[in-house]
Amino acid sequence: MRDRQDDARLLERLKAHADGAPAELTAAYGSKIYQLALRYLRNREDAEEITQDVLLKVCRNAEAFRGDAALSSWIYRITFNAAMSRLRASRHRSTRSDEPAAWSTDLQDDRAIPEPLVADWSQMADERIMRQQLRQRLFKALRELPLIYRQPVLLRDIQGMSTEEASAVLQVKDQTLKSRLHRGRLILRRQLADFAGGLSLHRPIYGT
Repeated sequence: MRDRQDDARLLERLKAHADGAPAELTAAYGSKIYQLALRYLRNREDAEEITQDVLLKVCRNAEAFRGDAALSSWIYRITFNAAMSRLRASRHRSTRSDEPAAWSTDLQDDRAIPEPLVADWSQMADERIMRQQLRQRLFKALRELPLIYRQPVLLRDIQGMSTEEASAVLQVKDQTLKSRLHRGRLILRRQLADFAGGLSLHRPIYGT
């Protein structure tokens, strides 16, 4: 696992345009950038392109990095912004009305929470019906969740980001992110408590 000293040395090498520094950056962060981009873009080719773009941008802009946050947080923020730009461009180009709705690129937008599909309950077993009802209630509860708690829940439990990645996107400290996430989960659990006895869930429905 990398520590701040490793990143500090890498940053100095990047600033000095040292031989091998871009390759070291790729080895350290290439796969992490790719995985984060893939979570948003859901397309391997797009994620690969974003990865190359982000690595190039980090190399070119290393001297502008002020060190206000960890190097990894800066890289994840660049990745998030690049992925969001790609999604916005794709949505602008798309005119097909039958295309599945994508997540909004704005975490403050209610459209960041996808609308659950309406199921034919007559063809569902009891527990599947309960799960569908719970899923619909979950989306409603997420929309009603205060923004400060909704954002961490969306990033961590829906998008599957790590704490470090989500903290970088929201530009808050890891402990702040964890506190808000904990509070958001508690609110959701209280709102969904009446379903608890009717389901044999092996894991939370959010994040599945």
